[in-house]
Amino acid sequence: MNNKIKPLEPPDTHHLSAAQGWLGFGNHVDANDELDQITPGSRTHPDVLSVRYDVYAQAKKWDGASEIAETLVKSMPEQSSFWICWAYATRRKSSGGIPEAKKILIEAEPKFPSQYLIRYNLACYECQLGNYKESMVWLETAIDLAGKKDIRMMALEDPDLEPLWNQISEF
Repeated sequence: MNNKIKPLEPPDTHHLSAAQGWLGFGNHVDANDELDQITPGSRTHPDVLSVRYDVYAQAKKWDGASEIAETLVKSMPEQSSFWICWAYATRRKSSGGIPEAKKILIEAEPKFPSQYLIRYNLACYECQLGNYKESMVWLETAIDLAGKKDIRMMALEDPDLEPLWNQISEF
């Protein structure tokens, strides 16, 4: 965590934990209610925003989720997961789409040279855009970066990559 950001304190930590618990049960409504009980000055804390993103994502409120993820990227650009969340939500938001999500990950890609999930998602976006050759290049890079974690089975089950399943199964 960024050294400039003060850690949350009770009772806010209790509400945050309860919100995470509700999300674990698939209950984004009660999770959101718990987050609303956090003191107003702490609601912009990255830990709170991260859980709020999860609430919005579970509720499929992609416009809000994208906005929250963008805020997280701006406050903590060194966290690759926030970039991935921003792209994921941007792809699904009302004024978004795959080209917009791709732009986010293209910007993030050089910042995280060992992060395979960024390349994996770029492979998905390229495939959905019909750029199969580029998709395979990104996917092969992602597989190499994942190392011992074999992500080929994940790729063979991902509907975004379905046009490439025959090629993927060959390597």
